[in-house]
Amino acid sequence: MSTKKTSKNKNGTIAQNRKARHEYFLEDRYEAGMVLQGWELKSIREGKVNLSDSYVILHQGEAYLLGAQIQPLNSASSHVVCDPERNRKLLLHKRELDKLIGLKDREGFTLIATAMYWKACWVKLEFHLAKGKKTFDKRDDIKDRDWSREKERMMKHSKR
Repeated sequence: MSTKKTSKNKNGTIAQNRKARHEYFLEDRYEAGMVLQGWELKSIREGKVNLSDSYVILHQGEAYLLGAQIQPLNSASSHVVCDPERNRKLLLHKRELDKLIGLKDREGFTLIATAMYWKACWVKLEFHLAKGKKTFDKRDDIKDRDWSREKERMMKHSKR
């Protein structure tokens, strides 16, 4: 008899960076695997992940995730040194890395981590090629969002 673990989220999402859409114009989406240690995987299963202020850097032809916090469990092994903010290597194809290096260097993009999720039994990181928004861009987005809400309210009341 086998027992199934039921995840809290239907789509397998572990953590999201909701600030990213407000702070940046998100362009291309990429998906990468991560090199994790055992204690990190146990913490991820418990949902102790924070992706706010996390980003991806490219160093010597490899990609690394910086700023992501994975808090160790209280029951973590005593012989393992747990560093919640260590740099985690991302697993990407060589052609993807070359493309990202070119775009980042030439056009001034940055790589922002937006979500971490389960794909089968692997933990995947979703990150976007992004450009920073100016203050007036953020205000325009807020105005558009408020107007769309107001429009929905008006349409709802006019149907009655």
